[in-house]
Amino acid sequence: MVHFYLDARSGVPTYMQLVNQVRRAVRNGTVHSGDRLPTAREVVAALAINPNTVLKAYTQLESEGLVISRPGLGTFIAQGIPAPLAPALQRQLRRGLDSWIRSAATAGLDRDGMLALINLAIDEQGAHVA
Repeated sequence: MVHFYLDARSGVPTYMQLVNQVRRAVRNGTVHSGDRLPTAREVVAALAINPNTVLKAYTQLESEGLVISRPGLGTFIAQGIPAPLAPALQRQLRRGLDSWIRSAATAGLDRDGMLALINLAIDEQGAHVA
């Protein structure tokens, strides 16, 4: 199950933080097809946010095809979502990434600087990165 959290310093709108957390959970295999997301009421109680914010996030995810809403039952991860990365490969890539993050921090980069550098590298790969 997804356990939502908010980063007030990120500058990312609350609903997009929720959307991004579900996207990541799908990608890394934390959630699978058929898993239920927390109800809007549960998210509101946990994070003290407006119910419309949760509904906006879930609507966005539904429009992307990542979730389906079943009135009276809840919101569920859709069938046919992208397969998560194999755990062994995920661990290997994560070790390399952890090492890179330590090196970047030692060089003086903060989170925003690291993300900017990663985004630049992805953008420069162009068509090589889907």
